[in-house]
Amino acid sequence: MTNRIEKRFTQLKKEKKKALVTFITAGDPSPKICENILNDLPRHGVDMIEIGIPFSDPMADGPTIQRSSQRAISSGSNLKKTFEIIRKFRIKNNDIPIVLMGYFNPIFQFSLKSFFIKCKSIGIDGVIIVDLPPEENELINQYTLKYNVHNIRLITPTTDSSRLKKVLKHTSGFLYYVSIAGITGTKKPLISGVKKAISKIKRNTNLPVLVGYGIDRYEGIKRLNAVAGGCGIGSAIEKILAEDLKQQPGAEKI
Repeated sequence: MTNRIEKRFTQLKKEKKKALVTFITAGDPSPKICENILNDLPRHGVDMIEIGIPFSDPMADGPTIQRSSQRAISSGSNLKKTFEIIRKFRIKNNDIPIVLMGYFNPIFQFSLKSFFIKCKSIGIDGVIIVDLPPEENELINQYTLKYNVHNIRLITPTTDSSRLKKVLKHTSGFLYYVSIAGITGTKKPLISGVKKAISKIKRNTNLPVLVGYGIDRYEGIKRLNAVAGGCGIGSAIEKILAEDLKQQPGAEKI
């Protein structure tokens, strides 16, 4: 059974286009503002939206997204309220793919089965569980298959051929190549190195490969799209939001 992610990539291939994926943290800086941003993204040409689950210890993220998670938690956001934001969005937009990105602990505490049932019922198309290694895939495999929610995995510059095969075994939807060795939004990717890595990945899978982490300029996106299926932008968006908040008196209390 296909879902919105596969449909979108099929459409992009026909149109000879690459995917533009954006990331926002659920509830940042407040549920209302987050809903407004989410509703506005599709009309700006976004092909897919990643929504981050607020978490107190987002170890794979840099300071920009860490702060966005802190703002979201301060505004009362959690996994339950993240689902509610997405449910409201789906009333207005049932076409654009949504990927939920986060850490295993909040999902486990919610109950794995309940989590994936909820994903299915409100229209979440894929999940990226940052700290769930491929060796632990059996914890979620039955649910991703049953509820047609793609298990999207991260590939890093340090992923060797043996590790890549393990990752690919239970990956679906697309692969997300982390273009830098480190946390989000702290470095710029070396384009030549990314191209070489993606070429190696493509020799092992037919899944689309998207590139993320450290991407914030059109020129870089254009060069990466020559070999990738698209690019993901997260920290750059959160930086714009953070700068805008600084200009608003009392915004730190939102």
